Amino acid sequence: MPRGDTPAGGFRRTVLPNGLTVLSEHMPGVRSVAFGAWVRAASLHETPDKMGVSHLLEHMVFKGTARRSARQIALELEALGGSLDAYTSREHTVYQARVLDEHLDVAADVIGDFVFAPLLRKADLELERKVVLEEIGMVDDTPDDLVFELHSEALWGTHPYGYSILGTRDTVSSLRTADLQALHQRAYHPGQLIVAASGNVEHETLLASLERTGWMARPSGDATRLVVPTPAAESPVRRHVTRDGAQTHIVVGSPTVAHADPRRHAMVLLSAMLGGGMSSRLFQRVREELGLAYAVYTFQSFHADVGMHGVYVGTGPETARQALDAINEELADVARHGLPAEELAMGKSQLKGQLTLSLESVTSRMYRCAGVELYGEPYRTLNEMLALIDAVTADEIAAVARDFFDPGKQTVVSLGPGGEF
Repeated sequence: MPRGDTPAGGFRRTVLPNGLTVLSEHMPGVRSVAFGAWVRAASLHETPDKMGVSHLLEHMVFKGTARRSARQIALELEALGGSLDAYTSREHTVYQARVLDEHLDVAADVIGDFVFAPLLRKADLELERKVVLEEIGMVDDTPDDLVFELHSEALWGTHPYGYSILGTRDTVSSLRTADLQALHQRAYHPGQLIVAASGNVEHETLLASLERTGWMARPSGDATRLVVPTPAAESPVRRHVTRDGAQTHIVVGSPTVAHADPRRHAMVLLSAMLGGGMSSRLFQRVREELGLAYAVYTFQSFHADVGMHGVYVGTGPETARQALDAINEELADVARHGLPAEELAMGKSQLKGQLTLSLESVTSRMYRCAGVELYGEPYRTLNEMLALIDAVTADEIAAVARDFFDPGKQTVVSLGPGGEF
């Protein structure tokens, strides 16, 4: 077994009688535990008029329970040196903590308390609504964030993948406590929850902690998974949104493969070589050779039924055309030729190093545990994951490059001063 790896027996999975799925990975060389709860409710499951309700509920559960005030929720783990966080994605809402191993019960108790029993008071909603509206305003005032929202909308059209996770000013302003309560009743129960933990914790210890802190006593609720329409991306479009500013922000991207698709590894590898760091093609071409941008990078996301990839660049309005042309030339080159052997070998070395370093984090290991359940993938040791990267062939790289990176298949959205360029 390589250094830093976890034997396959270090990963454990249990489905409790009330439907709660519990996953863990034991890392004996650390003193901490990452503990998280994944709720199968997010923007993907919303209707247009309720856009943002999942994110607003994520905020509202922190406003207090019968046992804890909002301040007590914030203080309880921080006073022990731990941390507590939450976020809403397109597919899930996640609540997570990192604590010393001796404080696992506290983390499980605090998260279980506000996940299962938030007060959801009208007075708190009126205050927290203002906070979320400020968050929306912050995105509106941050063009390198806003351009991603605009690109998703252009790429996916009316499908929920195109929705704003935060919601709009109109939808957030119209949400009521009854909307939050309805979502909580539907999704915040063991049948729709996954608990994952990683670090210095044995699986039996985790189960005992969940029993002590009341997770096992919670009723299951309806475990039926919501059926979401299969997304069909719009035909590639070019869209410019005029806005005052010093830069034009551009996102170029298209749909790709789902999380479970074996081509995902080739996609990640190719994306890293194109724009994953200072040595990448786009950084060297757009920033170092042409001096057109401070920030240029690739990104990708993989969901249960679809994925997407893209390139971001922020550049001056007068150089936007030149920057986009340079990006398209690099995309066209890999679409035609794939990656040469030397570059592919370098990409594998880079990706394997990044993966190994990331899995020294208990939080990263916790996410890997949760992904086993969320995406129906087998648990793989680090050594097995590295072998998958090594197994990617030049032909596989060429195939995904040809299928997904051709400039003619990309939706391009730009945000900045002036008209289209």
